[in-house]
Amino acid sequence: MSASSGTSSASSGSRDAAAARPRLFADGIGGLFPGYFALVMATGIVSIACRLSGLEWLAWSLLWLNLIAYPVLWLATILRFVRYWPRVRADLLDHGRAPGFFTVVAGTSVLGAQLLVLGAGPGAPWALWFATLALWAVVTYGFFAIVTVKQDKPPIETGLNGAWLIAVVATQSVPVLGALLARDLPPGPARQAVLFVCLCLFFVGCLLYLVLITLILYRFIFFRFTSVQLAPPYWINMGAVAITTLAGANLLAVAPSWLFLESMAPFLRGLTMLFWAMATWWIPLLVILGVWRHGIQRLRLGYDPQYWGLVFPIGMYTTCTIRLAAALDLPFLLRIAHGFLYIAIAAWGLTFAGFVLGLAKIAKRGAAASAGLM
Repeated sequence: MSASSGTSSASSGSRDAAAARPRLFADGIGGLFPGYFALVMATGIVSIACRLSGLEWLAWSLLWLNLIAYPVLWLATILRFVRYWPRVRADLLDHGRAPGFFTVVAGTSVLGAQLLVLGAGPGAPWALWFATLALWAVVTYGFFAIVTVKQDKPPIETGLNGAWLIAVVATQSVPVLGALLARDLPPGPARQAVLFVCLCLFFVGCLLYLVLITLILYRFIFFRFTSVQLAPPYWINMGAVAITTLAGANLLAVAPSWLFLESMAPFLRGLTMLFWAMATWWIPLLVILGVWRHGIQRLRLGYDPQYWGLVFPIGMYTTCTIRLAAALDLPFLLRIAHGFLYIAIAAWGLTFAGFVLGLAKIAKRGAAASAGLM
């Protein structure tokens, strides 16, 4: 009887372990956060900020990490679309989670800019820029079409959050990389075509920000907020204007190479400075709200992939301030940028540590499942 019981227990444990592995896969791939490419965005922009500030070793380390993270996230995303389409469809129809898909666009562009700034050849950055354009068209028109025609729509207090501004980030990521690439093109129609596309999307991004931030401020001021609702993506309120500043500064840097763009330089200077001032204005308010969330409301700090949406704006503010200082000949702004660089590095390090600990827990559960202990 005891032998039979032992055999039965072993068989049961084996079946439980076999059942646990698909559950872990379903949780990891099926439950993948739609905005996980923010990891690539944050890592790339902090790397660029380090390169512009002379921290070469850290810039290159973050590049190598991104070269691993980007294809892994694409593989996980493709598997999720193929094997867990109902979950993907639910995300696409969700006003709160669907904007996360814009991180695929911005992550592709930031990786291209990272490669270019760190001295890679133009081949990969050009390929990533064209991929960014294609992804921007698919995600932008797909997202706004879906949220327009769907019948069951949430009220503004539950359907709108800071993640919607990733649409602005994705749009401005096109001129950020495109203007950098245009510098190395010979004068002529090709350069003008690239810069014209970049200029148009820069203006689209500016207008989109003004529309969305008006709705978000309305949400901030006239509807009740809980500490849970005030999630890290609200830092994109600042990140969206920071990347707009970077796009404007990159366009100003290449403006002398095209008479049409140079004629618009005074307007671009004023507009770019306006958006940098707005990014700066957001920072104290977001810090105060963070203190309220965790210090007064006592919301426990723990790793969440949404925290990459906090790291990215800090890194972007650092980078855009460095570029703006050069574009407008305001060297004193570099003191601000250098201070924020270390904040960005610290924020990235803490978030990455949480990410690694999360992976370790998943690996531990997987090992337990394989050993038949679950």
